[in-house]
Amino acid sequence: MQIAFIGLGHMGGPMAVNLQKAGHSVAAFDLSQSACDKFAAAGLTIAASAEAAVQGAEVVISMLPASRHVQALYLGASGEGGLLAHIAPGALVIDSSTIAAATSQQVGTAANAAGIDFIDAPVSGGTGGAIAGTLTFMVGASAAQLERARPVLEKMGSNIFHAGAVGAGQTAKICN
Repeated sequence: MQIAFIGLGHMGGPMAVNLQKAGHSVAAFDLSQSACDKFAAAGLTIAASAEAAVQGAEVVISMLPASRHVQALYLGASGEGGLLAHIAPGALVIDSSTIAAATSQQVGTAANAAGIDFIDAPVSGGTGGAIAGTLTFMVGASAAQLERARPVLEKMGSNIFHAGAVGAGQTAKICN
């Protein structure tokens, strides 16, 4: 499977490496050159930009610090021209960032309008869980979207909980 992974921090980098180890073709990107260099040395293919990473991707995964980063990535700074415009219709977007439920719903609505499946799947388990592939995912998605995402999520985590519709993953994470 062709996967784009955006955000190679302490959690995202190891998650992307686990996907590659599982046999997926992963194109990764981060704004931090040092993060890109670190994970290129670990064998990841580093794309020149987020837009380049998503070319041909069946699945796009993001792991970013805050709501504003997720909004800027997918919707663009002005609400237009974000990464959603570069993702193929029919693709699946999995956002594993810990952000506001309202942000997940906003991006999910825009993705849906573009013919893209969007789920929120924040994680618990820390850096050790990211490295070991034993993260817990709290997923906001339809049942069909969750089943579509499950084979990918299982390569990064050992526990996958369906919390409800888009945004519910973030709500469950807050409760956790």
